[in-house]
Amino acid sequence: MSTRLSAPRTGSDAPAGAAGSFRPSTSAPHVAAVDSDERTRDRVLNAVLEHGPVSAAELGDLLGFTPAAVRRHLDHLSRSGVIEVKRVARAGAGAGRPARRYVLSSQGQSSLGDDYLDIAGLALQRLGEIAGPDAVREFAVERFADMERRYAPEIDAAGPDITARAQALSAALSRDGFVASAASIEAKAPLPAALSSVQLCQGHCPIQQLATKFPVFCDVETELFSRLVGVDVRRLSTLARGGHVCTTHIPTGRPAAKGPDGPGHTTDSLGEVSNHLQERP
Repeated sequence: MSTRLSAPRTGSDAPAGAAGSFRPSTSAPHVAAVDSDERTRDRVLNAVLEHGPVSAAELGDLLGFTPAAVRRHLDHLSRSGVIEVKRVARAGAGAGRPARRYVLSSQGQSSLGDDYLDIAGLALQRLGEIAGPDAVREFAVERFADMERRYAPEIDAAGPDITARAQALSAALSRDGFVASAASIEAKAPLPAALSSVQLCQGHCPIQQLATKFPVFCDVETELFSRLVGVDVRRLSTLARGGHVCTTHIPTGRPAAKGPDGPGHTTDSLGEVSNHLQERP
């Protein structure tokens, strides 16, 4: 930001020999510093959203910041209530002290876009009172039907490999703002290869507030994932039930189900219940 200049002082207001002189404003550098901090803080917040749970050191590596700079912004975001610390056991570290990992808080999640969710929740509550819980489920099914129509051709183009289909699903979800990722977990001997899987994670849920009150939205979404990838999946955690991400376990060690139109595509109705578990983290 360029330095803001004050208007020249003339006449009795100007000191002797200073006619036409100017003073640099002392506020401009401060404003520039505040703007820079806010932009950096937004970068840190977006990195926590995309990569959380993530450590301060990992954030520093991702963003190219010093540990001190990262912690300063993390402390500010924590005080603001948009992120929080999760204690995560270190892999292979035995009974040592859990590591500190940062994730978005419920407040942070809701701040990312929940316009009209309050009135939508009241409308669904009223719908359930008048027409019964099946009416709310039908609404959720209709809501996800468009997603299935849009995603199915893209995921079918990935072929019969379940890992590839899961990665295609992750890419489609990210494009729609779910901040998704797909991590392959290969089972190594002596474990059977059939235990290999993909962990599909979603860092943001645009309807988290609704799903908290109406978990049927999570149920219908899980059924949708199962049909799209072609195997029964399990929902391990959800943002709506207190998880730091929505995590779906997708087994890759067995072949995809084959419907009349290819892997993963079935003619079953959207309302058919799939075999999945949804547990608290």
